[in-house]
Amino acid sequence: MGCKRAMMVTDKGVRKMGLLEEGIASLRTSGVDMTIFDDVTNDPPEETVKIAVSHAINAGVDCVVGFGGGSPMDVAKLVAYLAHKHDHQSLDSLYGVANATKSERLPLVQIPTTAGTGSEVTPISILTTGENEKKGVVDPVLLPDWAILDPVLTVSLPPKVTAATGIDAMVHAIEAYTSRLKKNEVSDGFAKMALRLLSENIHKVVTGDNGDLEARLAMLKGSLYAGIAFANAPVAAVHALAYPIGSHFHVPHGLSNSLMLPHVLKFNAKDPAAKAMYAELAPLIGGLLSNSSSSSSSSSSSSSEKVENMIAYYQSLPLELGLETQLRQVGVNQDDDIELLVTEAMKQTRLLPNNPRQVLPDDARRIYEEAY
Repeated sequence: MGCKRAMMVTDKGVRKMGLLEEGIASLRTSGVDMTIFDDVTNDPPEETVKIAVSHAINAGVDCVVGFGGGSPMDVAKLVAYLAHKHDHQSLDSLYGVANATKSERLPLVQIPTTAGTGSEVTPISILTTGENEKKGVVDPVLLPDWAILDPVLTVSLPPKVTAATGIDAMVHAIEAYTSRLKKNEVSDGFAKMALRLLSENIHKVVTGDNGDLEARLAMLKGSLYAGIAFANAPVAAVHALAYPIGSHFHVPHGLSNSLMLPHVLKFNAKDPAAKAMYAELAPLIGGLLSNSSSSSSSSSSSSSEKVENMIAYYQSLPLELGLETQLRQVGVNQDDDIELLVTEAMKQTRLLPNNPRQVLPDDARRIYEEAY
């Protein structure tokens, strides 16, 4: 890409594990000078982006590398845009969809160290604004130039992180496939490929041989495919209800999604159209159902059975992988916090319209209570 001075955006945990060293050495051998910004945290506040942009401008970087999970990659996207020499746009003016005023940014490479967010192939960046609210920047200019998948980078992840990020990727695939407003053949195809790869390999990478690089690469591919899917058909109620859990109770994003997934599936399945789409996805989940149940001529009763089995699968999967399954286990208080979560979830007006079934405040309340 003709870069001479790159900035690597990462977090202190990734840096401490030594995952950056080989890439930095390779770049420097190629004549690329490096500066590192490692102050990214989970659910990064917008102030982190502003500091990183200032760092990039002062260092005179001409390309950006996001290295880590979703948070470093999300920050890297905004740095690549806001640190461009022709940019005079404020971060505040970018929130929402397609609000960038120019089409130029610095070259951007993304290197995921988790198989989950799919941020390496999406034009989306999620930040925490104020104390606890999450907002998104969605714009084609944020779409990265390169995504590099290296399964070795995921080996050192704790099993619970691998499990939660894997389920996160599954949520991306499921919600893209059932997205109400922008569902399309391209997103459907990637969602199906993603769900098959992820379901076939998630147990292998969490409870099996930690060094199974073939399975880990399959998980990275599944995450990437799911990212392409939801970049074209946006996510919905699972994410909308999960965001307040992450921002208010500092629960990792993947685990927040895992906590919400079976309950939102159950809620959505009462809608005939959503139920039919879930029945189409269920046979793709490895080991869940026999191939014969995927027939398009199957009866409504067998379709109901498919969906029931799919919901049961996502109720049992977190338990099998060692994750929390109830809101009370992550610090949510039923008396004091459910109303807070409902109020905050209903603010997710970018996401809720994508859900195949309308979610009203009373619906959100019941979903949270069932998850408690």
